[in-house]
Amino acid sequence: MPSALPITLRLYRRMSVLATPLYGAMINRRLKRGKEDPERVDERRGLPTAGRPAGSLVWIHGASVGEVLAAAALVERLRALGIRVLLTSGTVTAAAIVERRFPKDVIHQYIPVDAPRFVETFLEYWQPGLALFIESDLWPNLIVAASERRIPMVLINARMSPRSFPRWMRLRGTISALLECFDLCLAQSEVDAERFAALGSPNVVTTGNLKLDVAAPPADPRKLEKLKATVQRRLVFVAASTHEGEEEIILDAYRRLAGHFPALLGIIVPRHPKRGFAIARMLSAAGVRVGLRSQDEMPSGDTEIYVADTMGELGLFYRLAPVVFMGGSLVNHGGQNPIEAIKLGAAILHGPQVFNFSEIYEALTDSGGALQADNDEEFVKALGYLLANPVGRQRATQAAEQVVERLGGALDRTLLALEPYLLQLRLEGEGIDA
Repeated sequence: MPSALPITLRLYRRMSVLATPLYGAMINRRLKRGKEDPERVDERRGLPTAGRPAGSLVWIHGASVGEVLAAAALVERLRALGIRVLLTSGTVTAAAIVERRFPKDVIHQYIPVDAPRFVETFLEYWQPGLALFIESDLWPNLIVAASERRIPMVLINARMSPRSFPRWMRLRGTISALLECFDLCLAQSEVDAERFAALGSPNVVTTGNLKLDVAAPPADPRKLEKLKATVQRRLVFVAASTHEGEEEIILDAYRRLAGHFPALLGIIVPRHPKRGFAIARMLSAAGVRVGLRSQDEMPSGDTEIYVADTMGELGLFYRLAPVVFMGGSLVNHGGQNPIEAIKLGAAILHGPQVFNFSEIYEALTDSGGALQADNDEEFVKALGYLLANPVGRQRATQAAEQVVERLGGALDRTLLALEPYLLQLRLEGEGIDA
């Protein structure tokens, strides 16, 4: 904990106290937009909707789906030690993933709104013995309050993007005060470690990217067999986690390639499933025969593009497709994580905007484990090449698998760094089942 908070944080804390009466209206707006769970809005005020188990908890916080999934293997290892886990996130999509893919004894709560009263209510009830923050979702009131309670805090899988770093450098006094509240910063890469050190993090260790150690996403066997029977021998490509502006590029590529691959089936999995209807309307207006998964439609023999606008089913579609385009990379979003698709044997295609996962994509490019398309024309050519060339696909998938194996191991290094904190929990007679 810094000896004195900078004026920016003191003002932030004062303003968030004054704004507390307004947070109800903010939550209601988010409810109307489908961004809050109506049955769990009390959690945003720090009020629990689950019972606290006896003994110490390890509290893990991740902003959304990617961060929560990055913690999956770590959660499993902690559970194997008999340690109870409280997992918080900020989005309904992350909550749905926890419900679907995590063991039932993992407690999930929404992170409270960053107002001192809500934060204190949350911390007073849960009283975590160790707090692990994933990547860079740093809420000032939450961090300062936890530090004042002397809760050990570690920033794990820490990442500082090239866009965020210069902005934080202009507010170095503010970010430095927050980072000083953490006992340890475990960075994804040497570049991230250098950035966090430059911003004032006092104890930085490079442990690697936990997302490289995440298991391949599961798939319901019955649903998979049903889809395989429907798709049969069609040639499939998946556009995964697409963002607005990318579906039009995919449509153009499909039209130009369909004549060369008469049995071609495109599957679009939008990053935000609620965009499914709008995507389907756009495709239908362009004369494409569309199936919409949220309407329980299956891809029929004449379906050209299937819009898979559901949550938690990427594992199904990765298992159908020899080629996967990773979305968020043809627009200025920063790309999506390709690891799960690689682990299920897909050849990876991406655009130039991959700064969210720059180290991984750089290694894939250097090894021939992924193809990059810098514009619409290159996208068509690269997709056509991968669809037409099974030998080239195999070379790419093998190279990508070797990259993932070489860059892996972050989970073991993270647990080694956390060992003193976990040992302290044991010495206190908490966190480990008797």
